[in-house]
Amino acid sequence: MNDTRPPTIDPAAASRWRQRPHTIDGRFASAWLHEEVARRMEDRLSWIVRQPRSWLHWEPVRGGLSVHEQLVRRYPGVPASMHAAVPEEAAWARRVARGPWWRRWATWFRSAAPTVWMPAQDQTVDLLWANMSLHMADEPLALMRAWHAALNVDGVLMFSCLGPDTLRELRELYAGLGWQPPTHEYTDMHDWGDMLVATGFAEPVMDMERIVLTFDSPERLLRELRELGRNLHPERFPGLRGKGWRKRLLADLARLADPAHGGRLRLTFEIIYGHALKPERRLAVTPEMRLSVDELRSQLQRRRD
Repeated sequence: MNDTRPPTIDPAAASRWRQRPHTIDGRFASAWLHEEVARRMEDRLSWIVRQPRSWLHWEPVRGGLSVHEQLVRRYPGVPASMHAAVPEEAAWARRVARGPWWRRWATWFRSAAPTVWMPAQDQTVDLLWANMSLHMADEPLALMRAWHAALNVDGVLMFSCLGPDTLRELRELYAGLGWQPPTHEYTDMHDWGDMLVATGFAEPVMDMERIVLTFDSPERLLRELRELGRNLHPERFPGLRGKGWRKRLLADLARLADPAHGGRLRLTFEIIYGHALKPERRLAVTPEMRLSVDELRSQLQRRRD
C-alpha cells in the first residue's frame, strides 16, 4: 500500500468526488458548515502581518464561496485567482465573485482596483486559501506539494479540514448497529503538521475547535451531511440499500436526540486550522553545484536585501 495515502480513503471514490460538480438543490453552492468555517478562518488572517501581493482561492465552491468577497475587502486591489478541478465550478465561482454589473461599476467609479483573474497554473502567489478540502484528498502529500508549488518564497498557506473527532456520535451509532463506518477516518492535526514539514513547508501552526450542530429531524441531518461530502471509506456499504433500511436508519438516528438541546439531534465536528510558510529552498553544498539562472538571481537578490 502507498504509505502516503490515508488508509481509509478509497482512491476511486475520492476521484469521483473531485470530478463531480458540487450542487445543492440543483445549483452550485457551498455547504453551510464550510461557509461558517471559512468565516472563522478569515478572522485568523489577522495573525498574518505581511500583506500578500497576490492570493489564490482553492476550490471556492466546495470550500465556501461567500468568503471570497471578505478576502477581497481585506486585500483591496490585490490580484486574485481561483483554482477548481471542475470547470463548471470555476466558471460559476468567477461569475459569483465578480458580482452584478452595478457593483462592478460602483467599484470602478470609486477607483478601487478590481480583482484580476489570473490562470492559477501559470502564476505563483503570496497567499493560498484552502478551506475544507484536505480531508477529502486520497493523496494529501501530493496536494500539499501542489500548494507548495503555487506559492512564492515566504508565501503563506491557510487551510482548514475536518479532524478525527468529527461525527463521533454517528460512528458510535453505526458501530453499535454492526454497520460499516459512515465516513472515512480523519487525520489528526499533529500528523498534518508533520506532513507540511515533509513537503517543504516551515513553521506550521495548528489549532482546532469543536463545533456542535443540531438538527430538527433525521431527514435534515442526512441532507446536510450529503452537502458536506461523501463517505470515502473502502468498507462503506458496497451497494444500494432499500426503503426498509432507510426507514430503520431514520428511526435509529432519533437516538442522537440531546435533551440539552431541546431534543434536537446532535453531531460534533472537529475543525482543524493550520497555516505554514514556504521557506527559501536550502541549497545542498557539494563539490559541484548547478544552479539555474533564476535560482542564482534569487540568491543574489536576497543577499542584497
